[in-house]
Amino acid sequence: MKSRHMPSGGAARAAPPMRLDALRQRLRAAGAGPNHEQRVLRLWSQALPQDSGKRRIQDFLPASLFAALPDIEAELASIARLRSAHPAEDGGERLLVELADDQTVESVLLPRDGLCISSQVGCAVGCLFCMTGREGLVRQLGSAEMVAQVALARARRPVKKVVFMGMGEPAHNLDNVIEAIDLLGTAGNIGHKNLVFSTVGDPRVFERLPQGRVKPALALSLHTTKPALREQLLPRAPRMTPEELVAAGEAYAQATGYPIQYQWTLLEGVNDGDDELDGIVRLLAGKYGVLNMIPFNKVDGIDFRRPSWERAAEIARTLHRRGVLTKLRQSAAQDVEGGCGQLRARSLASPVEFRRKRVDCAPGPA
Repeated sequence: MKSRHMPSGGAARAAPPMRLDALRQRLRAAGAGPNHEQRVLRLWSQALPQDSGKRRIQDFLPASLFAALPDIEAELASIARLRSAHPAEDGGERLLVELADDQTVESVLLPRDGLCISSQVGCAVGCLFCMTGREGLVRQLGSAEMVAQVALARARRPVKKVVFMGMGEPAHNLDNVIEAIDLLGTAGNIGHKNLVFSTVGDPRVFERLPQGRVKPALALSLHTTKPALREQLLPRAPRMTPEELVAAGEAYAQATGYPIQYQWTLLEGVNDGDDELDGIVRLLAGKYGVLNMIPFNKVDGIDFRRPSWERAAEIARTLHRRGVLTKLRQSAAQDVEGGCGQLRARSLASPVEFRRKRVDCAPGPA
């Protein structure tokens, strides 16, 4: 598990995504037993020093593991590094995270101790209103790279909720996401209902998530009640109709006891008409869920518009009166790169200008 940073001036070297299994193998090779392994991963995922606790660490760990610990800590720190941080007026903070192969992803520290993390570099779904989707899929993130985003954020502030709602489609990287959720919901000390798996919808999600020992809450990207329009807006999403998506979501909600969070990016003149409101009532009234309505964030080069806040508020009130619990939300840290993928895109397109506008971070451990 050596650091894979490229030499200065060289080309990035391809490397497989770092998975938690590789970390465990590294620890076992250094002499860790199951309890030692769990302790190292617990402290790392919670951004706590490895010498935390009342007992002297050298009295608890095998001598070989204790001797290897400085190298292991450096290797853990190298999985994900903070390239830049962008504080926002709402208390959120957008983080540009550099991985060991010099690819970057975004994490967002949310108000009230939440964190949004990425599961892929880029995304293959190609949602027309999303900057990340314009890039396509660059590579999968390993489960350790997802947990490393949490550890990085926890070094800055408390994190009690983690949503897999950043760059990427978690259903397209299911094994790694489930591994990360399992660790975060156990050693990571995140409540299961505070781990949120966000997806455009994929039958495999509804098969796999109920089987795990950690069952996350579920956020489903709905965006429209019209099958043909959904295929246009989400061109490479699995072909689940809105009705099928809601039916699968309701079954999961009833099985886990967690309400489904239905996501709706509000696009002026596209999915904000009375016909859509009638469709939402037909699909969601009486269901165990909440509709999160998020006005579109302006993205350079994308022609969609956001309705006025007054119109969005009127829509939310109307749906609420008609029996659909609706929350009107703003994306966190909207004043510092509003939509997911914009921060990475700007850093790639104009590194010099990006460096001028960023808030520089203190260097992390080598």
